[in-house]
Amino acid sequence: MSRLRTGTTAPPLSTTTTTEAVTVTGAPLPPVPADGLTHLQFRRFAGCPICNLHLRSFAVRHPELREAGVREVAVFHSPAEELRSYADGLPFSLVADPEQRLYRAYGVEHGARALLDPRVWPSIVRGVARSIPLVLRGRERLPASRPLGGRLGLPADFLLTADGRVAAAHYGTHAADHWSVDQVLSLAAAHRTAPVPQHD
Repeated sequence: MSRLRTGTTAPPLSTTTTTEAVTVTGAPLPPVPADGLTHLQFRRFAGCPICNLHLRSFAVRHPELREAGVREVAVFHSPAEELRSYADGLPFSLVADPEQRLYRAYGVEHGARALLDPRVWPSIVRGVARSIPLVLRGRERLPASRPLGGRLGLPADFLLTADGRVAAAHYGTHAADHWSVDQVLSLAAAHRTAPVPQHD
């Protein structure tokens, strides 16, 4: 799979061959303001402890992202019915892509290094520690024992302009190698002062 470069046109946000992606609730993705940006993050499977911990950090600071004109969209390679139970309390869109059309289009990879890299282990511990009490209280479900798409997916982040250009891209080298909220805000601010050149 080829990786996307800054300045190129991003593939359409579509999980089928004909229509734009919808959220796990069946609603269309919210529109992007004319001068807005989309932070498109590719996660792993529904119930992934690392992903859940990461998304909650974005939920807490979502007002800052919205103030900066950033639309947040997170894609998982799980079916919508598995993903819905993890969407509670998240003020942004989750997209189910069980056929991994978007993953292939954006060049998002998988591999054993997702979990074998020692840098990911602290995030696994923190994520599991957060999830166990919620599962015991019935507020979260255990992830599928064999999640669709496997457990070795790597994360990726893209900042997209309103006209569909890649303003910035990051391909994770392990399961916890993803942009923080601060990084997204910094990239958005940098784009405002120095818009991305076009390479198509």
